[in-house]
Amino acid sequence: MQFITDGPDIPDALLQAHEEGRVVFFCGAGISYPAGLPGFKGLVEQIYRLSGTALSDIEREAFERGQFDATLDLLERRLPGQRLAVRRALANALRPKLRRKGATDTQAALLHLARSREGAMRLVTTNFDRIFHVAAKRTGQAFQEYAAPMLPIPKNSRWNGLVYLHGLLSEKMDDTTLNRLVVTSGDFGLAYLTERWAARFVSELFRNYVVCFVGYSINDPVLRYMMDALAADRMLGEVTPQAWALGDCESGQEQRKTIEWEAKGVTPILYNVPADSYDHSSLHQTLHVWADTYRDGVQGKEAIIVKHALARPQDSTRQDDFVGRMLWALSDKSGLPAKRFAEFNPPPSLDWLLEPFSDERFGHGDLVRFGVPPRDEGDSKLRFSLIRRPASYDRAPSMLLASGGITDSQLDEVMFHLARWLVRHLDDPRLVIWIAERGGQLHDRWSWLIEHELDRFASLERDGKTSELNEIRLHAPKAIPGPLMRTLWRLLLSGRVKSPWHDPDLYRWKGRLKRDGLTTTMRLELRELLVPKVALKKPFRWSDYDSTSTDEPARIKQLVDWELVLAVDHVHSVLHDLADEHWICYGSWVRPTTTETGPIGISRPLRPIGRIVASETG
Repeated sequence: MQFITDGPDIPDALLQAHEEGRVVFFCGAGISYPAGLPGFKGLVEQIYRLSGTALSDIEREAFERGQFDATLDLLERRLPGQRLAVRRALANALRPKLRRKGATDTQAALLHLARSREGAMRLVTTNFDRIFHVAAKRTGQAFQEYAAPMLPIPKNSRWNGLVYLHGLLSEKMDDTTLNRLVVTSGDFGLAYLTERWAARFVSELFRNYVVCFVGYSINDPVLRYMMDALAADRMLGEVTPQAWALGDCESGQEQRKTIEWEAKGVTPILYNVPADSYDHSSLHQTLHVWADTYRDGVQGKEAIIVKHALARPQDSTRQDDFVGRMLWALSDKSGLPAKRFAEFNPPPSLDWLLEPFSDERFGHGDLVRFGVPPRDEGDSKLRFSLIRRPASYDRAPSMLLASGGITDSQLDEVMFHLARWLVRHLDDPRLVIWIAERGGQLHDRWSWLIEHELDRFASLERDGKTSELNEIRLHAPKAIPGPLMRTLWRLLLSGRVKSPWHDPDLYRWKGRLKRDGLTTTMRLELRELLVPKVALKKPFRWSDYDSTSTDEPARIKQLVDWELVLAVDHVHSVLHDLADEHWICYGSWVRPTTTETGPIGISRPLRPIGRIVASETG
């Protein structure tokens, strides 16, 4: 989902993993740009300027290839005894401009995002600066620091703090600390290849957590060393979770950038940066809003509901996908955002049900967010929506060969509150059509809610409580159904609406007839198969009825297109196959006749039944 307009689309899988405390943000130089600090390339340029020297030919070649760590290694070797001088220049180049607007906001946001619901912090950075410390002091977010090479074991029970994987500058210039910084290719060789303390940390981190890189470019040498270490683990058969990266991208270059990131074993989450600019505001604003929403917990999700509940879902765009934000907020397992949605005044439009709520946009990777543990092997064909989805094991019906009661799954908090919201739209014919198109059978809990509301409205009308009825209409104009809509609801609640799924099977009845003969039970079953039903469909056009009008429609045809049908299809063809058996239908029973030319007919009482239903439905 997008937290801001034109921002990166954060995958639901990453959001869910973060909610569960399984995400570790891995921060690079890009997060410090607002404080005026350079990237690796700019850092090398400033080190040369502060050291009072220029690039040699071999150093320039390495620099132009983007091998900035090798460039600094060559510089330190060219200036014997000048290792500390180069590193002092590095420390001077990394003095942040803390008075700039927003200089520490991104670090403060990441400190919020890195803290689990239980209060433990797990955050990693390859930066040397102390901006996180400043941000923590300004926002009251104290943390334990771990500076290389003294690193924790990256497991929940052993780690609570911020890891400076490549070292940390001390508050005062300290030669020992400067020597420990991992900045040249030689330092990287020790950390990742020879002594391998950084490689071990990264490998263990990727085994235990979902990693999200923030502030790295596609060709960052730091990223290259880390991914090479992981590639070695994969060669040995190690399985690592998904890795993500928030990466910049110019318009039109999305496919190329995606391929480049995936070649490194990382799935990119791209955000747009205008050509020939260094405007990464989209990234920083996304992190700020994400942190605010996460910090506020359920209230942050409720704020999303309040902001977008009355919007038209049709107005959602790729640049501003507020529908994605709404679905993410509504799927919170507590059900509180869904409760806020259900009780919102006026009720959100039924368009939410007809389009985004019914859209099967979720797949195998989204099962966890709805409390359904997925199998290890992925199911690429699995698709479901917010209002039609797999049930968790504690709400799903048991697997039975025989049953004596209701086998519907129980509604979770989210689905229950969505049902409450729909009950506030009982005067909207689109809801009846939506139900009919999906089989016409209501969940028992939802049916009870509808019955309860119809009883309440009838009681208020009988008692003449006009003021209370007007109050209901004021907050929910479509809550109280008119007489014709109540007729449609009676048909639905009584099970008289034809299902388009053709559950009854007259062919099976014919097979049993040939096997068992015309027994009493066969006659009763045929009567049920030939019972009249009403088929409801969307009208061809809403010509003479405006759904926003306050005038009561005069005919049901103004609301829905209906047709009187039988419970089963293909009646004529099936009974025609029995013509040589010489059947005649009398009353509501079917019995054989001795007449050789007796006709095949439909039960005569169907006609008066049809007239009764037709008169009731207009």
